[in-house]
Amino acid sequence: MKTRKIGKTKLEVTEISFGAAALGGLYRACPREQAMDTLQAAWDSGIRYFDVAPWYGLGLAERRVGDFLRDQPNGSYVLSTKVGRLLRPVPTGTVPDYSYVDPLSFDADYDYSYDGIMRSVEFSYARLGLNRIDILYVHDIGVYTHGAAKNAVHQKQFLDSGVKALEELKSSGAISAFGLGVNEVPVCLDVMRHADLDCILLAGRYTLLDRSAVAELLPLCRQKGTSLVVGGVFNSGILATGPVPGSHFDYMPATDDVLAKVGAMEAIAKSHGVPLAAPALQFPLRDPVVASVLIGTAKASSLKRNMEIVEPRLADEIYGEFEPYTLVASPLGAEAVRV
Repeated sequence: MKTRKIGKTKLEVTEISFGAAALGGLYRACPREQAMDTLQAAWDSGIRYFDVAPWYGLGLAERRVGDFLRDQPNGSYVLSTKVGRLLRPVPTGTVPDYSYVDPLSFDADYDYSYDGIMRSVEFSYARLGLNRIDILYVHDIGVYTHGAAKNAVHQKQFLDSGVKALEELKSSGAISAFGLGVNEVPVCLDVMRHADLDCILLAGRYTLLDRSAVAELLPLCRQKGTSLVVGGVFNSGILATGPVPGSHFDYMPATDDVLAKVGAMEAIAKSHGVPLAAPALQFPLRDPVVASVLIGTAKASSLKRNMEIVEPRLADEIYGEFEPYTLVASPLGAEAVRV
């Protein structure tokens, strides 16, 4: 599989990468054997960049990804995980409902400080059972997750001391790159005014449907040499399933307007003889600022199905037909959008 460089670093990642949230039991249980089969399918397909986080299954996904990668040759893959949440043990059966099924018995506290980030890295090494992490993303900082008031505190904590931790880890060679792992554009713009980021893992905001990143973030990334890793290319599934009953967009039931836009997009894709998922998956890779597109699944069959539509690449002319049906996310209010 082709690779692309992360920012101004020497690190290269495969154009398609694997996101491990579902391996932590996101929305539905994921038995260990199923998780290992899915990781093996990703490896067999040529994927060599794997992304995980302490949040996914409250440590479970990191354990599983580490168990799989430990058997692969040194230097044969790129691994990213995240900082910003510290896990602490809780009594069995008392884990809050964070939409993870059968997570480990931990809860999470937000901590974007120097000490919090350094502790998070050490804990991740232990859960992964690996001695190398290539990329660190600051996870879910921003108004989208915290609301305006709480995020002001978190963002100050990060800019005052957390950034220093990441810079030290990179300068020491412990990591090769760092950035943000978020679901919103505004926090990216805010942080980039104060810190140099190698990459941003942006979920759902540079897709066939949602073009929120186009006006300001993409030009700023080009200017600063910051790469995008694009997650959520199916916008919570609707660009994979089409506007079927129960479709979700941005983690919530799709509105009538979104259903209509996706219906029109699906008709365009069908007129070209391809499923809507094909242009949705391929769209971000048309821009050189995008280093990789992240696929997240807990099923080997779904992974294989998605990989079948990565190639052949669709003609550029097709994408202009989708433009009238794109949208930009509504401005964020003072309250958290995702709780």
